Amino acid sequence: MSVSHETLTWISKSFGLFYLVGLSVIVVVYAYYPKNKKRFTEAAISIIKDEDKPCQ
Repeated sequence: MSVSHETLTWISKSFGLFYLVGLSVIVVVYAYYPKNKKRFTEAAISIIKDEDKPCQ
């Protein structure tokens, strides 16, 4: 069975597209999941608290 270059290119581009879309959906769902709100809020506040001191 001989597979042309165009066919392999189409398959790889389609797989890459669906992979990136799926990964993006997973990241957005994780970021907006209500259980993670406290963790992200504490991380945002901790960055601000560390910058209150002058640089030495």
